[in-house]
Amino acid sequence: MEQSDLQKRLLLALALSFIVFIGYSYFFPVQTPTKTEQTQSTQNSPQTPALEKSTTETASTAGATQVAMNAPETSTTAIATIKSDEFIITVDELGRVAQMELLKAKYRTEDGKNLKILASDKVKPLEIRFSDTKINEEAFSTPYVNEGASELDITTGAKTLTLVQRLSSITVTKNITFKPSGEFKVDISTSTPTPYFITPGYRPVADQSMYMLVRGTLVKGEDNIITTIEDGDAEGHETFKNAKITSAFDRYYASLFYDFDKDKGMDVSILQIGKGDPLAFVKADGDASFTGYIGPKEYKVLHSINPELTDTIEFGWFTFLSAPFFKVLLWINEYVGNWGWAIIIFTLLIKLILFPLSYKGMMSMQKLKDLAPKMKELKEKYGKDPVKMNAQMMELYKKHGANPMGGCLPLLLQIPVFFALYRVLLNADELQGAAWIFWINDLAVMDQYFVLPILMGASMWFQQKITPSNFTDPMQEKIFKWFPVIMTVFFVYFPSGLVLYWLVNNIFTIGQQYYINHAYAKQKEMAKEAHSKK
Repeated sequence: MEQSDLQKRLLLALALSFIVFIGYSYFFPVQTPTKTEQTQSTQNSPQTPALEKSTTETASTAGATQVAMNAPETSTTAIATIKSDEFIITVDELGRVAQMELLKAKYRTEDGKNLKILASDKVKPLEIRFSDTKINEEAFSTPYVNEGASELDITTGAKTLTLVQRLSSITVTKNITFKPSGEFKVDISTSTPTPYFITPGYRPVADQSMYMLVRGTLVKGEDNIITTIEDGDAEGHETFKNAKITSAFDRYYASLFYDFDKDKGMDVSILQIGKGDPLAFVKADGDASFTGYIGPKEYKVLHSINPELTDTIEFGWFTFLSAPFFKVLLWINEYVGNWGWAIIIFTLLIKLILFPLSYKGMMSMQKLKDLAPKMKELKEKYGKDPVKMNAQMMELYKKHGANPMGGCLPLLLQIPVFFALYRVLLNADELQGAAWIFWINDLAVMDQYFVLPILMGASMWFQQKITPSNFTDPMQEKIFKWFPVIMTVFFVYFPSGLVLYWLVNNIFTIGQQYYINHAYAKQKEMAKEAHSKK
């Protein structure tokens, strides 16, 4: 196959795959099960209070351990309320975190109400399940007693809630110390050593967007390897010995346990619930302590608790690029104090770093444009002999210093950069409520006036207009001409921060193209003068 055709086909493949990637979530959104579907799919899940009265075998790090299944989904009785300047936590009669309500203005719902991050019909954080079925059944029908104040104000410092559950064979005591940051510590004691499991709960469900997001459970092992089990992918037998972190997470929020003691760690087992969603449990026996956090995945907050907790900010497949990009954006924002300008400066840095490669690629495209007539002649002359035609083409490229694949390189480099930044701008809690200028008051949501998407589409069209091309296939040319329109349609509903990045990237690319067009014209003129002197 001729190299220039290969280049065009590669460019076309990249463009189409790009469209598929960003458009998939709109054409095939994640379906939220109805109440009926939830009931049917959880008949064999740990959530079901009455439909399942047996136990299920779950592989644990100590062997096959039975985890009792009958656990109430909801409890309407609250026995304690913990208040701070930034959140309100409610603890129910089963000793669980029933709800966390965020008080910051940036977390408010569209109707102006405070955001509640936990679903009422899902497994709650700090729920205990005993391996013994009889004890477990009694535990879920026996309420805890709050032996202290029903309201704790932790605005100025940590306070401890003491809960006691008196069963026929054992007494369970939970001392939960809540801190203003969202961090907590749970000390559990049992009057008689009894094996049990405790969970950080089902992941928060505060975000219902259709973007291709990562949601589920994350586990950081003792070897520092991070394993992410997304919703729908749990097999129900995954185990991790001496894990450092286990996190149930949504787009912006998480409920997690952690233990960085290298000689201890946590033995974590994953149950499969619903249609393959993961639910993490940590094994304990008798007296045990757990440290955790619940709330937004805000980098500064997690870093202040322990720097390793920032590993729970998950960006999916592109974490290896997204994580450093996010840190650079954080660093820039520290200086400029505005996320919109931080995105613009970051884009400029990326363009400067890639400029040497972009320069070579764009110059190659200029040369290929000039060689198009000669390439057409060779096709007509050697069209029936592909081997000879390709040999002549390669000789032509070599003679004029043109690289038929050079034009692909800038695009190839831009695609992973875009996808990595796409993940950052979708998942970074810091962008929620972050204003830029004028009408953009939240970079995490779409531009309600469609100004940025329209400008982005216009910039793509203009960029195509000034970029040299040598398409010989009319279909390929038509697809590329419609590409700005298609991208504009997709980007209409994208977070404005992501659209801003692509718009600014296009503007800088246009500037680069003008510079290279001028440089190439000057180079041709100098070559012509040198040739005339000979």
